[in-house]
Formats: sequence, C-alpha cells, structure tokens
Amino acid sequence: MSGVFNARDVVKTFPGVTALENVSLALTHGSIHALLGENGAGKSTLIKVMTGVYRPDGGSMALTGTAYEPHSTHDAIAQGIGVVHQERNLIPRFSIAENIFLERLADRPLRRINYPRLYQDAQRWMDLLEIDASPDTQVNRLSVAKMQLVEIAKALSLNSRILLLDEPTASLTPHETETLFGILRRLRDDGVSLVFVSHKLEEVQEICDSVTVLRDGRNACESRPLEGLGRQDIVRLMIGRSEMIPDWSIRDRSQGQPVLKLSGVSTKLGHSDIDLSVHKGEIVGLYGLVGAGRSELAKAILGKFEVTGGEILINGQNVKIRSVADAVGRYRIGYVSEDRKSEGLILIHSVLENVGIPIWRRLSRFGGFLTKGQVRRQTEPYIRKLEVRTPSLEQHVGNLSGGNQQKISVAKWLAAETKILIVDEPSVGIDIKTKAYLHELIRELSDAGTALLLITSDMPEMIALADRIVVMSNYRVMGKIDNSREYRAMSEQIMSLIQDEESEAA
Repeated sequence: MSGVFNARDVVKTFPGVTALENVSLALTHGSIHALLGENGAGKSTLIKVMTGVYRPDGGSMALTGTAYEPHSTHDAIAQGIGVVHQERNLIPRFSIAENIFLERLADRPLRRINYPRLYQDAQRWMDLLEIDASPDTQVNRLSVAKMQLVEIAKALSLNSRILLLDEPTASLTPHETETLFGILRRLRDDGVSLVFVSHKLEEVQEICDSVTVLRDGRNACESRPLEGLGRQDIVRLMIGRSEMIPDWSIRDRSQGQPVLKLSGVSTKLGHSDIDLSVHKGEIVGLYGLVGAGRSELAKAILGKFEVTGGEILINGQNVKIRSVADAVGRYRIGYVSEDRKSEGLILIHSVLENVGIPIWRRLSRFGGFLTKGQVRRQTEPYIRKLEVRTPSLEQHVGNLSGGNQQKISVAKWLAAETKILIVDEPSVGIDIKTKAYLHELIRELSDAGTALLLITSDMPEMIALADRIVVMSNYRVMGKIDNSREYRAMSEQIMSLIQDEESEAA
C-alpha cells in the first residue's frame, strides 16, 4: 500500500500555547486511520493544519510525495482533502440539496440554479446515507443526527481522496452508525484514505486499520497498525494510565415523594400520556432511538414547548412552567443540552461568564451587586475538576475545542447546584478521562440529593449510571426497567421494548 499523505514534525503555536510539537502522521492509500487523544491533545489543530485553516509554524506536509502547503480550505478541497467537522457547518435556512452542493450551486456567476438537477444529484448522496427526507427540506427542520448525515454527504460529494471525519457518529443511532461504517468501508476499498477521530474506542477498533495517538500536543503513538492493540493499550497511550471502570452498586431510590413527576403528560409536539417520576438522589434514564421524543420531552418540561395535557409536579405541587427562565430561576431545573453550540453556550462570551450565567441572579441577591470574584469562587472548582483546557477563564468559549465546550456546558449546571438536572447526551465529543470524571460527578450529584434525568444513546453509559430506565419510542413511554447493571440482559430488554413498538407500527 502506497503513502498518500505525510506530515513530519509539524509545529503549531498560539499565544502562550504550543498546540502541536513535532507531530507526525502518515496515511496509506485506501485505509481508515484513527486519530486519537484527549480533548486538547491537538487533534482538531492537526486537522485544521491539514485542511488549510491554520498555517503550520514548522515541519512539512506532502501529498503523494509532492509538497503540500494549503493556503485555505478551498485550496485543500481542490487538492482532494475534505473534512466533516464535529460542529455542524450548515446553513439552517438552506435546503439539504443546497447545503450538499453549497460550493457549486451554479456553473457560472449570476446564472440561475437548476433546482431539478440539484435535487436529483443530492438524492444520490441522500440515498447512499439513507437520509429519509426530501432534498428540498430546510436543514433547520432536521434532527441533529440527520444534520450530521448531511454534513457527511456534503464532504463525500466533493470526491475527496482524503476524508477527515471528526466525531462523525456522535449524534447517530447504532443503525445509522452501521450504515455509515458500510459506506466508509466501500470508500476505503475504492482507494479513499480516511482519518477517523472518535472517543468511542469500540468503534475505532471495529472500523480502523491504523492509529496515531496524540497526548499534550505530541505523538504518543505515530501511525502504527491497530492490530494487536487492545482497549487498555490505547487508553494508556491517550492518558498515560489504564482506564478505571467504576463498579457502582445497585440501588433503589424510587421510594417516597418524587421531586419531579409527570402524570399523563401530552405536548404540542405529539407526546401522549407520559408517566415518569424522578426521586431525590435518583438517576432515571430515558433511552430510545433518535426521533423517540426524549429531548423534546425534556424541553417541554423546561417550558420551551407547550404541555397540552396532564400534570407536571415538583415536590408534589402541580406547576405550570412557562419558560426556561422560569424553570431555572423558580424551580432550580438545569438542562445540559446535546446541542452545546446552539443551545448550551454563548460562544462569544468567556469561560467564566458561561459557567456563571445560571447563578448570576442568585449571587446578586446578596448585597445587590455581582463581582467576578463571587462568580469565580462558585464556579472555578467545577472548571478545575472537569479539567477544562483554556489559557484563562477570560478566553472566549468559541475559541476552545468542542470537547472543552461540552465540559463548560456541564460545569455551569454543576455550579448552579440545581435540584433537578436533565442531562442530554452528556458525553458526546468527550474523551475517556473526562467521561469518567463526568460520570463520577453525576453520581456525586445524585448522592448529594440531586434528581437526575439522563438522556443518552450510549447504552453502556445508560446501564452504568441509571437507577431506573424509561424506554421511549414514537413520543410514548414503552416501558420502565429497574437497572440490574447486567449489560447483556439490560440491553436485550431495552431493545425488545423498542422493537415491539416498531413491529406495532409496521
């Protein structure tokens, strides 16, 4: 197999930070190469150097033996290097087809777009990725998972010889992930070289041929075959030690009056007759495939969407939550969104401001004014514990990596000391060590009495954390299961409830 891309001793520095220090990576023709490391290890920076976003400060790159020095992303695309970023780069009001072919909407300037031809061409890529929608559908009407598939279709349509995929499965269901893996294998067999960035090591071991590991901006492992490396070997390369897997006991916290109870709840979005309860110190999991209505139910609880029937009770009192501000300020309900970029953070504000927003009103009650020192004292312990990698607390959140942004979106609700916390896909884009810390924090919060509603598509995460699991499908509750922590038995019970619903629908 011939070499198609080589980066040798690449250096990239920013004020006060060396992001890459003599990093090397080699890709072979027709392979899937894993690029691994913790958040802040340098993966995203290396991808941006490869795609012309950043100019390296040292080292060299070559494409098929010829010097490669891209001056822009357009330059990289023209030379056959495409990328699917972790954060979506779609125009919400444009259609699926317009987003896929954004770079090539018209043959010449001022020429009208041939929409019938555009939709026909888009349909080819949509069929390949099994995107179940019309090509003229506006992107802002799609689920997070389908938006991710449109991003992938956009990159594939450029016929890239090298395709970089940054956390491509983060928002996908297991079925969508398997579909994508089939496509990636076909691309590999057709000679495309792929770089696969993921924190899901089981996926890396399933799909990848070789691996490069970065740690603190340096090579911990440079372009070696994945064969012979076990999970613990990879973890040791990434974080310098073996993974610690918690062995948490089974517990029953479903006694007494619930802190949060939904009784016969229906919503404007289509939920019907939803019953569930979360008790003090209990972690209740909401499991279901993408489109089951879990996140939408969470947002209805928060007052973002209208509840049309039934009751929401907080500590036994029937309440009408009219807005997110009402949920946070009056009822101390927090929400860690799965879509941190659009809903979880204000990217142009600092780390300190983002983590402090939920507690500003509470802190300002004491003395009538608010200081940065007050906010810092309340928030900094959580920022440190989650190991947010930032030059300072004044750094704009938009300048941080996606994983560090997710840490901040979690830290702000931990600092707010909410009584009820809804955690929606908490570990998307988070590295192994941070994921372990996050799980410990969730467990500590429950031990301290916080009622937690956990939404995750990560089955091992659900079974590791939840005390009880509520299974949803098609905006309905299909069943409730006490968690035995026996992975195989639990996963079979959960999937059987979902399949029963699918069978009824068919």
